[in-house]
Amino acid sequence: MSAVTAFPETPVAAFNLDAWSRVRLAQVEQALGRWVTAEAPQGLDHGAPAALVEAMRYAVLDGGKRLRPLLVLATHEAVCDPADTGAAHAAMRAACAVELIHAYSLVHDDMPCMDNDVLRRGKPTVHVQFGEASALLAGDALQALAFELLTPLDGSVPEATQARLCGLLARAAGSAGMAGGQAIDLASVGLPLTERQLREMHELKTGALLQGSVMMGARCGTPGARVLEALESYGSAIGLAFQVVDDILDVTADSATLGKTAGKDASNDKPTYVSLMGLPASQAYARRLLDQALTALDRSGLPHTQALRALADMVVNRVC
Repeated sequence: MSAVTAFPETPVAAFNLDAWSRVRLAQVEQALGRWVTAEAPQGLDHGAPAALVEAMRYAVLDGGKRLRPLLVLATHEAVCDPADTGAAHAAMRAACAVELIHAYSLVHDDMPCMDNDVLRRGKPTVHVQFGEASALLAGDALQALAFELLTPLDGSVPEATQARLCGLLARAAGSAGMAGGQAIDLASVGLPLTERQLREMHELKTGALLQGSVMMGARCGTPGARVLEALESYGSAIGLAFQVVDDILDVTADSATLGKTAGKDASNDKPTYVSLMGLPASQAYARRLLDQALTALDRSGLPHTQALRALADMVVNRVC
């Protein structure tokens, strides 16, 4: 089946998301290439095994939409003074760290003991390319490297900021976040879930890391409680919207467009929004979540939220 757009396009006036993203994606790719390396980390006299780093770089470089890093950077720009180079440096480290966590989760999710998938980002999955043991270790190493990036030894990120960012990322990725959601997902195969149960699963499995990306960008600065509450609501809405649209695309797009195996959820008898609510109701729900996200940005009072608005629109209106 050929790819179709999930929803009619919703224009975001006077903001060029493609141009904005192009610059930041190049910066993120350059930083990931520099930091995912076999060179010895600061303070150590030996680097990583070349074969392990090859699998790590294969997992994280040259692929993916980089939505999570873009959310970190867009939120940082909405909250922080553009002249604050220290906050910008922390935000780039946070952006790369959250992408490393996302990449590690995909490596592990694709393995035979989990989803047993062979295609990711348009190329063979890491365990297919390098073997299961190497894939497991590459995922482990990417997870550890994420926290290494957030705790540089050169004083470039204040220790208080390091602690806040590490705490946010750990909670988003751990048993009460992404990992917990994946556990619920595996335990739910073939079971009829209620809408509440399905929402709670996806809020953990997918939504927690997307919301965490927003909050990490915010915490590179010092916003007030009202702003933090609004951004948290924004992140929650787009985190769930992303998964709803993912469920839609699993039945409306082909593997070449998605860069991963289409129809996998149905073939594995996994509960999805489409299987529970049907396609039209799922599309309408994603639209409501987009409205909630944009309303939360209005409530924040922040003057420069164009990138966050455009990213929310892209999440709902993306083809893949």
